[in-house]
Amino acid sequence: MEEFLKKLETELKLRAFSQNTVAAYMLWNKKFLNFAGKNPDAVVEDDIKNFIANKMSGGVSPKTVVLMKAALKFSYDDMLKKNIVNIKSPKIPQKLPTVLTKEEVKKLIDATKNKTHKLMIMMLYSSGLRLSELVNLHVENLELDQAIGWVRNGKGAKDRLFMLSKNLADDLKNFTASKQKTDFIFAGRNGRMTPRNVQKIVATSAKNAAISKNVHPHTLRHSLATHLLEDGTDIRKIQILLGHANLSTTQIYTHVSTEELKKIKNPLDGL
Repeated sequence: MEEFLKKLETELKLRAFSQNTVAAYMLWNKKFLNFAGKNPDAVVEDDIKNFIANKMSGGVSPKTVVLMKAALKFSYDDMLKKNIVNIKSPKIPQKLPTVLTKEEVKKLIDATKNKTHKLMIMMLYSSGLRLSELVNLHVENLELDQAIGWVRNGKGAKDRLFMLSKNLADDLKNFTASKQKTDFIFAGRNGRMTPRNVQKIVATSAKNAAISKNVHPHTLRHSLATHLLEDGTDIRKIQILLGHANLSTTQIYTHVSTEELKKIKNPLDGL
């Protein structure tokens, strides 16, 4: 079992999967082997089905089932060529993301008194960065004279340009003036700031701003996309800015945006 898991980890890294994906695939493969109690070469299709059925009975979400299936399919169909992971994936409920209004974003920023924390929240909204992308940003990733920056080796191992507001770019010039090019923009005690700290900062600011919505770093990414759409930005440009591989992912914001719907005159009012 340990030898197989080592080979699996090596293969995942050679395929350039992200650290999060490697960790998730390793976790579910370990759980499966402990459940099956078999050598990987002896695993059959019913073992896979029994494991996933057991987890579904335990209340795991459809999204987690899809992840489990992908992890096991990589191991037993891709690596071992068994072709035994033939379970139909459950449909993942399409939940609309939480989005702040422009007024709420302003309240959130104004309620943040710490200078570094304020810049961080402004950066999340202005750029649409994912949390992992924000905490891994280095000073050299910014081109502040152009009010842009670069995500290096982001999701899907891709580089991506992101935009900044000119006001934020000016503030960041002062903020990063004393830093080295290789320094993290937002540093913690032991190097980069942890994702958990950023989550706490955003949650605290939302509380101070008396915003009742469930606000987290990704909420600012959703809000930027929705506001760009409401302002008439082409959805394909938004797709590129957010780093979505498929346009269908970006199109969820067409369901979130409500500003144009609010302008429709209800026919009852004309009677």
